[in-house]
Amino acid sequence: MSTSTTNSSPIIEVINVQKSFKKGDKQELLVLQDVNFRMNEGEIVAILGKSGSGKSTLLRIIAGLVQPSAGNVFYRGASVYGPVRGTAMVFQNFALLPWLTVLQNVELGLEALGIDREERRERALKAIDTIGLDGFESAFPKELSGGMRQRVGFARAIVVNPDVLLMDEPFSALDVLTADNLKSDLLDLWQNKKTGIHGILFVTHNIEEAVLLADRIIIFNSNPGSIRAELKVTLPHPRSDLDPRFRNQVDRVYTLMTTAASGATEDLARIDIGYRLPEANIAEVTGLLETLNTPEHNGTMDLPEVADTLMLDIDELFPLTELLEILHFATISKGDITITQTGKEFVEADILERKKIFSAQLKKYVPLARYIYDQLVHHPRHRALEENFLSLLEDYLTEKEADRVLQTVIEWGRYAELFAYDYNAGVLSLENPR
Repeated sequence: MSTSTTNSSPIIEVINVQKSFKKGDKQELLVLQDVNFRMNEGEIVAILGKSGSGKSTLLRIIAGLVQPSAGNVFYRGASVYGPVRGTAMVFQNFALLPWLTVLQNVELGLEALGIDREERRERALKAIDTIGLDGFESAFPKELSGGMRQRVGFARAIVVNPDVLLMDEPFSALDVLTADNLKSDLLDLWQNKKTGIHGILFVTHNIEEAVLLADRIIIFNSNPGSIRAELKVTLPHPRSDLDPRFRNQVDRVYTLMTTAASGATEDLARIDIGYRLPEANIAEVTGLLETLNTPEHNGTMDLPEVADTLMLDIDELFPLTELLEILHFATISKGDITITQTGKEFVEADILERKKIFSAQLKKYVPLARYIYDQLVHHPRHRALEENFLSLLEDYLTEKEADRVLQTVIEWGRYAELFAYDYNAGVLSLENPR
């Protein structure tokens, strides 16, 4: 889908971008599919989605660091075939060279551009001062806090006078207070035009962060990554998460992320053996159901309230809600989650009865769990090697993801007493052969 908002010439234009990665001798893994959007001058745009949805890959394609498998990227009308001179990147993990001082780290980009020593020293000192690190020029990264190291990353980006600033989850490795301070300083630089930056594009999995900073939020699907929806944020800066209008925007994002996402009945119906099952912990799933089932909530909560109550971000919340939907313990509609009768029976049962209900739902709605169980039932000794199921999953998923999915379903199966698992031998067996 296209997400252009004006008829003016965009700074960045992405047209039908697709990206696949080779999985050894097996089929290619499709990471991005038919991504289209435009970024206009004077915008801060957030690309919001779960971890693993291809957001960072798209950002690297836009920066010219990774080539798309299909489609085109344009920067100010010119095709992008390699690193773009007008862009600079801020990374999640700081990416500083530990043997260089703050000043030397900031000078790196200028040195690569062939700037002479005197000019790069002058520009680097100015950038360090602008980003609030004056006095730390001679410090090494190990002497700095996480927030200060990320400020060095920002200084290194702005010192090259970029036209567009690209940021890959730049605040996710920081504590809340440090991240808030850095966001505030970034907005101050942007609004007061203290740099020559004409656009900011960043990826995040934090809904509140996207609403706080962005003029426009592009919401990503997963598996493969594609654009699901777009939301314009017209709230004036500075924005406060205590403002009812801010909370309303957050609610709208949750609604957009769930209305067209994994909660759709037709999506759940397509679950097969190779489905990328959510990494959801049973204790946390049970805790969410218990919270829903309290008299205070009467079986229904909106997802932002769930996230706040249980202190979860979307990478923690959505796997739980997805499993609840898969097992028919809850339904999600328009940003609200509601417990089902089966979910209510599960949460109100004793431990043994919970296991029976979970086992029945697992066999009924998770094909991989049912397949493993059936293989064990029909084996003469009711045993099977873990590697057999891993090999099967690798026909659908990467090696790493296949292992994660199998370990996840093994955890669920052991809880439900569908089967037992010997970690050291890598062997699954029936819990109670019959």
